[in-house]
Amino acid sequence: MQLTGIHHLTAISAGPRGNLAFYAGRLGMRLVKKTVNQDDVSAYHLFYADGKANPGTDLTFFDFPVAPERRGANSISRTGLRVAGERTLGFWRDRLRQAGGVTGDVVEVDGRLTLPFEDTEGQRLVLVDDHGIGSSSPWERSPVPAEHQIRGLGPIMLNVQNFARIEQVLTSVLNMRKVRDYAAPDAPADVHVFAMGEGGPAAELHVIGQKDLPEATRGAGGVHHVAFRTPDDAQYEAWARRLNELGVRNSGEVDRFYFRSLYFREPNGILFEIATDGPGFATDEPMETLGEKLALPPFLEPRRAQIEAGLKPIE
Repeated sequence: MQLTGIHHLTAISAGPRGNLAFYAGRLGMRLVKKTVNQDDVSAYHLFYADGKANPGTDLTFFDFPVAPERRGANSISRTGLRVAGERTLGFWRDRLRQAGGVTGDVVEVDGRLTLPFEDTEGQRLVLVDDHGIGSSSPWERSPVPAEHQIRGLGPIMLNVQNFARIEQVLTSVLNMRKVRDYAAPDAPADVHVFAMGEGGPAAELHVIGQKDLPEATRGAGGVHHVAFRTPDDAQYEAWARRLNELGVRNSGEVDRFYFRSLYFREPNGILFEIATDGPGFATDEPMETLGEKLALPPFLEPRRAQIEAGLKPIE
């Protein structure tokens, strides 16, 4: 039983209007679902992805009016976004620098060309050259040319105080495999790489152990959780049984309508999710018009008027 890669990553924004302008406008990602946090319907949940809303391409945001994140350990510290080729990284370096903000240089890290940058709230991101391996689904209405568009998520970097305990969970519970270590230019310690499924940048966690680093405080510009892909309901249910059999405290099966989820925290406190690839975001909207209207799962639809009244327009 194997997880197949990164499913989505959910971060926190205190400014949904600016968030939309940056990710849909500056980064050219497609807003594929405009919905609400199902556990707190006063907050938007915005999903950005590729042109076909494929699993593994979703970068999502909760709209929480909170103070900025205090960076530190026991957190997801940088989110990888895959692109194809050195020329594309040059395109993005110029595009991001013209917009201002924090943008680094194109450098080789772990054998791949990368470009680190931050969004307008300090969300730490990095573009990673995946050499164009695998399929992609460009969005024809993106302001970014198809050959330069973001192809999907990964790798994801974590900083933890107790490396041994997360290593045990990743390998003994989630069946990931440790494949290599490397030294990163901005990391104070070696980075340990864990792979899922067939591996590669779309299926890797990069973990740094820093036992003396103070713990992060969640806030805007930080990450809420990362989700891993499981292909179907049968394997999802097998993962639910496995977590229970191993005594891993978890949420139990949760139906998010667009996918099914399991949540649990690894020993350092980082929230993990296992999510199914389907049924997908076109379940309640045509593929051609994804994200253009507020979408609500069926159990929230009777409260639409109340929910819409509590949300601020973002477009």
